[in-house]
Amino acid sequence: MVPDLTMRGQDDPHGRAVTARPPTVGLLAARVHALAARPAEWWRLIGFDDAGPVRVPLGTDGGVPVWLTTWPPGHGATVDARVSTLIAGELTEVLIAPDGVTERPLRANRVRVHAESRAFTNPGPAYAVSLHA
Repeated sequence: MVPDLTMRGQDDPHGRAVTARPPTVGLLAARVHALAARPAEWWRLIGFDDAGPVRVPLGTDGGVPVWLTTWPPGHGATVDARVSTLIAGELTEVLIAPDGVTERPLRANRVRVHAESRAFTNPGPAYAVSLHA
């Protein structure tokens, strides 16, 4: 007998409990990229403050928070995100390793995946906007 795997209307035709799992890093990266492509949904929420970065929550994605950060010129902070993308302006990722400090510029519309928290700084003369999950 071959089981019917095309049954519709229930998560598991055998009645087993289905455990919800958090999204993978790849899925988060795809969702951040898609959200960055739809600025009409979030652009009006951006706030500017000369005193430091402004974090604007956009909700959660499968239990993972998603937010925008606005970076004034010359300011930086540590961000606890697994996925980041630069929307506008200039932003540099600062990596501190045993062999020294490395600064890597983020490129606009490129999604960067992180294994741990990262420090970012805005070296440019204007505000920068980034999206994180």
